[in-house]
Amino acid sequence: MGDFRPGPPQLRPGRALAHTAGAAGSGSPHRSDGRPPQTPRGARRSDPDGRSGTTPPVPGRPTSFFGFPLAGLLGLVAFPALLFALITWQVVADGPLLRLDGRLSRAVVHPDRFSELLSDLGNIQVAVPVLVIVIGYAVHRGRASGTDRWWLPPAAAAVLMALVPAIVVPLKDWTARPGTPAVPPAVGYFPSGHTATAAIAYGSATLLLLPWLRSRAARRGAVAGCAVVVLAVSFGLVRRGYHWPLDVVASWCLATALLTSLRLVLSRSTRRRSSGTPSSRTGPS
Repeated sequence: MGDFRPGPPQLRPGRALAHTAGAAGSGSPHRSDGRPPQTPRGARRSDPDGRSGTTPPVPGRPTSFFGFPLAGLLGLVAFPALLFALITWQVVADGPLLRLDGRLSRAVVHPDRFSELLSDLGNIQVAVPVLVIVIGYAVHRGRASGTDRWWLPPAAAAVLMALVPAIVVPLKDWTARPGTPAVPPAVGYFPSGHTATAAIAYGSATLLLLPWLRSRAARRGAVAGCAVVVLAVSFGLVRRGYHWPLDVVASWCLATALLTSLRLVLSRSTRRRSSGTPSSRTGPS
């Protein structure tokens, strides 16, 4: 009574469990008759995640992605999808958002060689080979690790990349949005295929690499590098006049929803793989 110190309860040798005759001062948390206590703190076994039991419990496998709970990641699928639908509706209905889009484009467009080089990073011939190389690396590391479902992450990334033209091309045909004055008269510029290709290719490559990067700094650097490349491609496309700003923003929304879905798939695969390894069952030796 009266012991209300903050923090988790700690064992106090000898007296904490010395409630029977002959146990006082023994220095052992066991009963005086030699049998272990009914709820032995000292004999606590590993928890289901393979970690020794402690109070408070040690967190299990990661349930967040850069600060977002995995359950909250569903919002990163729903919100971009709704925003994409809103932008598409404005494009099809020639809504007021397009007038703002036109003014922004006229203020930004200034074709030059540098912006063209940046936009070229979104070419299929550049972005897809990068993803293929990373997929090969992920296959090699996954097979070498001997884990189950090692094939799932690279296969999911390949399928996601294949979905990009299957989604973008019909949308281009349906919306039939004309290009900016800086390009020859044509239709089919919404959404931006280069932006979607860059975001999915470089984003999927980054997600495949994250489990194999040991330090937090390396993982953050990979994510930051991916974001810089995608933003550079987007800026180059708008600056060169290849796309309206809304074309690029719509592809951001589409890519965010798709990459978040991929992240959820990879997270489930990682938890299954980790729970099936001997080290996760027995803890560190």
